[in-house]
Amino acid sequence: MAATSTKTPEWVTQLEYPPLAKGKGSGIRDPAGFAGAPGNSKKSGKDSKIQPRQPPTPEETDKLKLKKAWEVALAPVKSLPMTGIMMYMSGNSLQIFSIMMVFMAFKNPLMGLMNTNQAFEKFHSESNAAQMLQVKFVYVVCQLVALGVGLWKINNMGLLPTTRSDWLMWEAQRESVDHAITAL
Repeated sequence: MAATSTKTPEWVTQLEYPPLAKGKGSGIRDPAGFAGAPGNSKKSGKDSKIQPRQPPTPEETDKLKLKKAWEVALAPVKSLPMTGIMMYMSGNSLQIFSIMMVFMAFKNPLMGLMNTNQAFEKFHSESNAAQMLQVKFVYVVCQLVALGVGLWKINNMGLLPTTRSDWLMWEAQRESVDHAITAL
């Protein structure tokens, strides 16, 4: 038999002894905003030290709270296009899917209206109370618009009593003035 060599394959050698990390070439610069490795800083002085973040001022905090409150106030309007498309696609017949869509179209705005103060209590402060009143007003208007979409759907389904025939039971029966007798 031929003598077998005891040389290990190259991939085994690379697996056992991975190649060393190559140093960065001198001609390649760091990308913009890259700070580099913490122990490998070439910059000196104040650039190499990390500055602690300053706490925000009360004006900045109120401004941020007001911005987040506006996001919460406009959230119902942002979901209206999808709700309208879903209602349009569900059809006007009485089926379980369309009934569930109408139920959700009324439940969500009504719950939003009842929980208006709870939705904005985390954004409220003494300095932005007047501005929060405006935000709450817009939120209530947006919820009423969402309720309007639900009303549009049940009107299309024929569930709103908007015609005269829906109120016949409360109308008085007409008394006829003339009586006709058939001739023999």
